[in-house]
Amino acid sequence: MLQYRKRRWFLIAATAAAFAAFAGAAPASAITDSQDNSRVNVVAELTPLIPEATPGSDEPAREAGASRLSAAGEICTSPDENGRGSCIEYRNADTVPGLPSSEADSQFAAVAPPQWCEDAQGVVYATRTQACRIDGVLYHTWVERNGVRTTTGEANLLLINYSYGSTSDSRIAHQLDVTAFSGWGDALKGSYSGTARVGYSCTKESGSFTTKPIQPLNQWHTGEAFFDSTATAAGAAGECGTGWNLTFTNPGYTSSTYVVPVLRQFRCDNKTAGSTDPGCVVPWYASAVYYSQATNPDLASHVSRAQASGLPGATFEAPLTRSTDPTVNQTNRDRACGDAPSVTGKSCDEYPVASSKQGLSAGGTRRTFDGCGFPGIPTGQGPTGVSVCMITATENNSQGGLHSAMYRSERVLQDDPFRVVVIP
Repeated sequence: MLQYRKRRWFLIAATAAAFAAFAGAAPASAITDSQDNSRVNVVAELTPLIPEATPGSDEPAREAGASRLSAAGEICTSPDENGRGSCIEYRNADTVPGLPSSEADSQFAAVAPPQWCEDAQGVVYATRTQACRIDGVLYHTWVERNGVRTTTGEANLLLINYSYGSTSDSRIAHQLDVTAFSGWGDALKGSYSGTARVGYSCTKESGSFTTKPIQPLNQWHTGEAFFDSTATAAGAAGECGTGWNLTFTNPGYTSSTYVVPVLRQFRCDNKTAGSTDPGCVVPWYASAVYYSQATNPDLASHVSRAQASGLPGATFEAPLTRSTDPTVNQTNRDRACGDAPSVTGKSCDEYPVASSKQGLSAGGTRRTFDGCGFPGIPTGQGPTGVSVCMITATENNSQGGLHSAMYRSERVLQDDPFRVVVIP
């Protein structure tokens, strides 16, 4: 199970965008406040099992097609009998000059968000097992007299949503780190507390964000919640949506609640071929299979040239897409290499690979390069079609094992993106 480890704070100098509804967020009925069934000694029981990175595998990516969250005004309470109330506004935060490098003030030992989190201002950045987004919030208090509202205080806050999981565990975590970095007046006399929310194919295992004061400024406070996937039966898969309600209270003012936009990033499954245990990943993150020039020079040479000619798969922006359909995969092979010449010690390699949806089953034509042993087939450029080349058979045979191992370790299922990266 996922466990806690001690936090080391990183310095962050960022402008946080202010935001309305998170794109793709669930309806209110789908994400609910769950009863907190925390276990005794959960802190001692629960260190995140983030796998050791292979070369380049920890490179973060921005969620494809996502747009930045935008401002949508403010949400205010009704005035109390004394005409006092409060508001939450999603807005652009001022640049933070550098927050303190200190231990978080939290009843939990938490996990330090990665440095690349700083780029996740209003958008989600992720690796295969981590996701992060920074939100900005303005909390302000006011008093209303004779229909005229006067602001009595403001507090600007940053919120870091950091979620992490494991390819070999059905539990994920959603950590919320909060600090106020500027403000004045009565708003700074307030405090906030959090309640974790959950929906879709997961349940809340435990969670806590106890009441913390807004002051002193630049003091981080942390809430941590753990969620268990319900997609654990053989062949099951389901996504998990998690979030927090952050409630601001202040003596003499009505309370305001900020509904933190949902992180709906993780998919958990127990249907990955070759794996006997469930695990959870960010499915839109394109993990990489690596072709080594030193180990497989013929294979690496062909794929490098094919990608340089415009065929996809090398980048996050133009990845390949996994196909687990045996009919599609065999059609890709047959149309690419069905008439390959017989050359002792060599076999036909096609790129994009047969286990992708970018093969010839999707249309297009073959092309090749000089020295590849395919007379009569032209060279070509562009993002469609397939490149073929006769390469050393032992290298070609190793290709399938490289892909199978990556698909298994990264839980790459049907329609998941993936990359093919040539390394020295």
